Amino acid sequence: MAAKNAFYAQSGGVTAVINASAAGVIETARQQKGKIGKIYAGRNGIIGALTEDLIDTSKDSITAIRALRHTPSGAFGSCRYKLKSLEQNRREYERLIEVFKAHNIGYFFYNGGGDSADTCLKVSQLADTLGYPVQAVHVPKTVDNDLPITDCCPGFGSVAKYIAVSTLEASFDVASMSKTSTKVFVLEVMGRHAGWIAAAGGLASGKDGEIPIVILFPEIPFDRTKFLAKVDSHVKKFGYCSVVVSEGVKGEDGNFLSDQGLRDAFGHAQLGGVAPVVANIIKEGLGLKYHWGVADYLQRAARHIASKTDVEQAYAMGKAAVEFAIGGHNSVMPTVERTSSKPYKWKVGMAQLSKVANVEKMMPKNFISKDGFGITDKCREYLAPLIKGEDYPPYKDGLPSYVRLKNVAVPKKLSDFTI
Repeated sequence: MAAKNAFYAQSGGVTAVINASAAGVIETARQQKGKIGKIYAGRNGIIGALTEDLIDTSKDSITAIRALRHTPSGAFGSCRYKLKSLEQNRREYERLIEVFKAHNIGYFFYNGGGDSADTCLKVSQLADTLGYPVQAVHVPKTVDNDLPITDCCPGFGSVAKYIAVSTLEASFDVASMSKTSTKVFVLEVMGRHAGWIAAAGGLASGKDGEIPIVILFPEIPFDRTKFLAKVDSHVKKFGYCSVVVSEGVKGEDGNFLSDQGLRDAFGHAQLGGVAPVVANIIKEGLGLKYHWGVADYLQRAARHIASKTDVEQAYAMGKAAVEFAIGGHNSVMPTVERTSSKPYKWKVGMAQLSKVANVEKMMPKNFISKDGFGITDKCREYLAPLIKGEDYPPYKDGLPSYVRLKNVAVPKKLSDFTI
């Protein structure tokens, strides 16, 4: 009997290292001769499975797959699409089985965050609900660092490094201009409900706080009076101040400061634009000259300054996912398990998807300073190893040399399907 084929797909917002996980999955699966047949990728995530838009990764060379390790974004295309329950949309599950049967797919590797873990969990249950066995393993990824159980999420360490460096460099810039010009720089970073990325900005300043930085966390309700007092005290003492604000910061009324009234495909509020809101509060409240910036896609696409720790963990999660599946595990997720902070040591662990899906990990209270505007030494101890080390991509003519895969389509065997 022919070995079952594998299906791999990427979901949600991409990262600087999600392709390193893809390399881990594909390279490890290629080594499983007689256990795993072809390795297919879904074009644009789970949508590729539903529409039978599969990519034959065997058409890409060993060198090309290896180059994924240093290439940012999602090599196969991503999506924001969450499967509803079986009761709500049985036709999608029946379609998945139809596609999996047509292409002899018995392994499902889904690389994403919390919503992707939920999708992976539902796929893992196909054997029980519709009688088709699929070993589904979730590969963790999210810049927000909000998946539970795992010590950290691949993708976060590199974003944290980018934000820490950007905050440091911008602070040097504004300090040099503060005598006659800009007094405050506001940097908006990602983070809907959890302030992990914003916290990384605090690493730009040492334990003694030689660089004045104010952090606005989603976990702490925004207090205009206290915020302005903090900024004002920093400017009076240092002559300038940098503010790192998470996109998910809420007012005391519980509403996002930057809620545009729009919703994404997952039903989440479409955020963005909190930096100018905060900057305007500073202007109105203190009359200080300011500049603001939004890290946006730059923070999650910055492979050129990726954390070596992050790259290694991302690859390890992809490799472990395949090894778990070959070992007979289903409905699980490999995790990063920290065994020591000084010196930093970690190992691969395993979590049940039922305990991961739809659960968000917030910043612990003891990671945020008592005044709510900074990070504690305990937070520094947690964050510091995650941004350590450089893993530069190869360069050509001054630019990083990234790979573009052939992404050759697998011939379709079924009729079209509309989602």
